[in-house]
Amino acid sequence: MKIKDRLALYFTLISTMVLLAVLFAVYFIFIKFLESDFYDRLNDRAFINAKLYLEADEISADSLKRVKIAYLESLNGEVVRIYDNHNRPRFIKDQQQFWTSEVINQVRKTGKVRFKEGMRQTVGVFYKDNQGDFVILASAIDQSTYSRIDKLRISMIATFFVIAVGLLLSSRWVANRILKPLNIFISDVKKIKSNNLDYRVQEGSNKDEINLLAQNFNQLMDHLEQAFILQKTFVANASHELRTPITSLLMEAEIALNQPRSTAEYQKALRSVIEDVDKMNATINSLLSLAQADLELGNLQADGIRIDELLWQLKTEWQRKNASKATLHVQMENLPSQSEKLTIIFNQPLLEIAFNNIIANAFKFSNQQDVVCILSANESGFEVAIRDQGVGIHQDDASKIYQPFYTSSKEDTPKGNGMGLYMAHKIITLAKGELSFTSTEQGTTFYIRFAYS
Repeated sequence: MKIKDRLALYFTLISTMVLLAVLFAVYFIFIKFLESDFYDRLNDRAFINAKLYLEADEISADSLKRVKIAYLESLNGEVVRIYDNHNRPRFIKDQQQFWTSEVINQVRKTGKVRFKEGMRQTVGVFYKDNQGDFVILASAIDQSTYSRIDKLRISMIATFFVIAVGLLLSSRWVANRILKPLNIFISDVKKIKSNNLDYRVQEGSNKDEINLLAQNFNQLMDHLEQAFILQKTFVANASHELRTPITSLLMEAEIALNQPRSTAEYQKALRSVIEDVDKMNATINSLLSLAQADLELGNLQADGIRIDELLWQLKTEWQRKNASKATLHVQMENLPSQSEKLTIIFNQPLLEIAFNNIIANAFKFSNQQDVVCILSANESGFEVAIRDQGVGIHQDDASKIYQPFYTSSKEDTPKGNGMGLYMAHKIITLAKGELSFTSTEQGTTFYIRFAYS
């Protein structure tokens, strides 16, 4: 059974039970009220008979009876008796001993009694008169009360069922209104698939349990999305970064085996292979560190890195890679007198990946033209500017280049896998640096800024 149906059912059951209790209370209070009212009428009837028969001595019994019939309403099954000191009926011609001596003596003893025998109600009063002490007993059947009670019972039963149905319908409506945010939440959850983990459920403006559930679910989806992105990013990163050293290994092995060579040449080839393997091992470790850094910042193995030395090292590596092709030019401007200011504390293989990704893009998107790398400093920090002579970054792509797996849709633009700048931006951010760029049709310049530590 759905929650809204259970809420409606529980609310209806509780409400109908309360209503039933109220109706029963009203019913029995009404019965007791009518019963008490009829006792009062019988009590009045007893005293009226006392006045008529005991204090109107000069009027005959027949005359009294005619007055009584003419002016007093006859009650259903009415019986009135007046008993003397010897418990004998007096004044009324019907001399039948309607009540026992035990009842008469009980009235004489207590002064006033009320009791009920079946549907008949009886009132007895003790009355003192100059003619003696008398006991007056009056009884009747309150037929009109029973008729009204029957009508009341029917009305209450009909009212109960009408109100119960109304409560059930209204409670379902209220439950639907209350649980509407939950239905929206369920509908939103059903829309989430493996290909749209960035979708979030509506949280709403009410600070209730359903809103808290939506907030916690969105937080869970944040973690889940991040886990999926990390997995996908790691695979793409590994593919992106390991392709070059693996290709280099294959080329060097093929060249070495292409023709017989001397021992020195084989040793040189093997040393080159070992160098590439060491670099690939460092890259793999860095990729694992990057994945771990996404999960837990500050867990990287950090060392002191001189940026100027790193740039000269990168220049040497790119000269070896490009051979006689385009050149990476490194320039130094306005460097501080204290070389320690150019040192940052970070993981060197990761920082190399960031710089290499930007430099590789500069060569790729400038059609293998020369790239200039300028290191400069000022009072607050230092900056590395990497400038190419390419076609520039299109305005439509400018806001998206740091997104993972994003590549330009322009046909005249070289294609990549969309991970280079994403990785560079993430690594430089982890290193507490800033990455920005300016771009024109004559080329693009990326700026990597670090504050002095």
